[in-house]
Amino acid sequence: MPTSKVAELLREGAARLPGEDARFDAEQLLLHVLGVDRAWLFAHATDAVADDARQRFEQLLRHRAEGQPLAYLTGRRGFWTLDLQVNPATLIPRPETELLVEQALARLPADKLRRVADMGTGSGAVALSIASERPLATVIATDLLGPTLAVAVKNAQAHTLENVWFRRGHWYAALGNDRFDMIVSNPPYIAAGDPHLQQGDLRFEPPPALASGADGLDAIREIIAGAPAHLVRGGWLLLEHGRDQGEAIRALLEQAGFADVETVRDLEQRDRVTLGSLPG
Repeated sequence: MPTSKVAELLREGAARLPGEDARFDAEQLLLHVLGVDRAWLFAHATDAVADDARQRFEQLLRHRAEGQPLAYLTGRRGFWTLDLQVNPATLIPRPETELLVEQALARLPADKLRRVADMGTGSGAVALSIASERPLATVIATDLLGPTLAVAVKNAQAHTLENVWFRRGHWYAALGNDRFDMIVSNPPYIAAGDPHLQQGDLRFEPPPALASGADGLDAIREIIAGAPAHLVRGGWLLLEHGRDQGEAIRALLEQAGFADVETVRDLEQRDRVTLGSLPG
């Protein structure tokens, strides 16, 4: 780039990126490089940018133009009320997953002690959001992979959330014989051969966090089958899933003996969260 002024860097950077979010992406990358907030960019539009910062910005622009996720390039992603660290070991938290948090909070009284398990926690987005809103709850967050769980631990520490505990293991193996008032999960639910896995951000995210068998339901079947042994009577199981999986998951829950089974749709009126309670 021929110039190193803030406004010109942004304009030329945005021109190098594809899509409707090009300007936003360029802003986020420059904010990351300079370590400033958005208001600073406008207040200092004519300021010169040091050569080393310009070079780092250009490198990030190249990676973004190649399709690498913005969240991985900046190492951050906002979710619920939290600013979370993310990296290629974790799934990138998405706005639609906030529906899972909303549905969980609606069933967790703020004035009562409750035990919650978040299985396959990734960056910790769901577990930490619930813990931040329900300080009387004890939240156990699990993940199979150590590097992934390390990110969630750092996020809990960054937000000083002391009611979250972390365990490593495959689904219920991490929970031992413990029982909970609620189990939540945003498990892998994409069919293994789905072409979407080769598109957009999904190309760069960890495959085990995305795909689960020929129909995408292998992990969900395992979670539903094991849930009755780890829930108290009246306890809830909440699962995020794909837009065409609600009917199948309702059937699985009913076959497993769950009551009050329903599917909740997201803002775009797509099936997103299916839940049920263990009869008392």
